[in-house]
Order: sequence, then C-alpha cells, then structure tokens
Amino acid sequence: MNHLTPQQIEELKQMLIEWKNRIIEDTKAQTGEALSFEGSDEMERAEAETNRIITLRTLDRERKLLKKIENTLLKIEYGVYGICESCGAQIPYERLKARPVASLCINCKLKQEEEEE
Repeated sequence: MNHLTPQQIEELKQMLIEWKNRIIEDTKAQTGEALSFEGSDEMERAEAETNRIITLRTLDRERKLLKKIENTLLKIEYGVYGICESCGAQIPYERLKARPVASLCINCKLKQEEEEE
C-alpha cells in the first residue's frame, strides 16, 4: 500500500464509509416503500408489483455494492488496498478516487471486459 500516502488512504476510506452509510439509508427507505403499498384496483396493484420488482432488483445491487465496500474497507485495514487482484500491480490513486472499490488495475479490467464479450 506504499504507493498511496496516509492522507490518500484516509480520504478514500472516508469516501467508502460515507458511500456505505448513504446506501444503508437509501436501502432502509426503499425497503419500506417496497413493502408498503396496497392498491385499490387491479391496475394500481400491477403497477405496485412492477415497482416492487424494480425496487428489489435495486436493493440486490446495493447489497452487492455494500459487500464490495466492506471488502474494500477490510483491504485497507489489512494493508492490501490498491493492489490489483489479478496481476499484483499498484492501482493508481486516480483510479481509486474515481472507483474506490476497484480491485483490478485498468489493464486487467479491460482484459476482463474483453473476455466477457
């Protein structure tokens, strides 16, 4: 982790903590919305069900993102944050600032995306 200064690490850690807290608050609000509608007619119930499905998908994405954030905070704690999980290269600060949960350097990320196509 020596390619990042202590100030950079602290800044990124605070970004992650704030992001995590925001997601938790949003999730609480969305969970209440997903569970709290009873329409009076069939059309309203169908619309509510569609909205509920969308909300549940969003909640699932946010759950996965929370897990990434938690894993990233653990990497900071263990001193291995900012190291590419594929090749072991240092991930530049600029990339981490743009995407604090990045676990791959840009070259490995591009390679991964090419393989997925």
